[in-house]
Amino acid sequence: MTVPVVARIGALVLVTTAFYGYVGQMVPQKEVQPPEEVAVGTNLTTADMVKVGKQIMEGKGFCVTCHTIGKSGALRFPDLEGIGARAKTRVPGLSDVEYLAQSLYEPNVFIVPGFNPGMPAVNQPPIGLTDQEILTVIAYLQSLGGTPTVTLQATHKYLGAGTAPAGTPAPAAAPAAEPGKAQPLTIPKKDGAR
Repeated sequence: MTVPVVARIGALVLVTTAFYGYVGQMVPQKEVQPPEEVAVGTNLTTADMVKVGKQIMEGKGFCVTCHTIGKSGALRFPDLEGIGARAKTRVPGLSDVEYLAQSLYEPNVFIVPGFNPGMPAVNQPPIGLTDQEILTVIAYLQSLGGTPTVTLQATHKYLGAGTAPAGTPAPAAAPAAEPGKAQPLTIPKKDGAR
């Protein structure tokens, strides 16, 4: 007795579909939600900025998508372990804050030897971090092998560079804040964090 070709093809299709359906159910599924926004006060200490900066790097900043901390081997972008100490001497004439700010606002100005350009400016879309969020990231980066010194009142040449896409008119100037007071900072909240 011979089985018709159409029946054999149909059986093959059913077995193949069942196999891939079974394998697909074995793969762990993870639902990704947009980061929850958290309002942060304007009186952050440097230690608070380090915590917020770490949250931003792991969440809204997407930094750990390409960078590692404490890994070796073939890496897509430089490992950030010890960047707090290296930043002071990486580019002659730049302080650690200036170097880290340059690396975030204009990442292709200085490329670490052995790596290719490719990092986007984090103050522009699609990432779009604010100046205050970038200051908190700088505080966290300083803590990786160094002592964080940056505050929300810190200045560097990129402050006010904005996050609006090209061609978008600049927003109207905000009313003058009290001296020593920074604008409110909103950060994404990591899943499970309070």
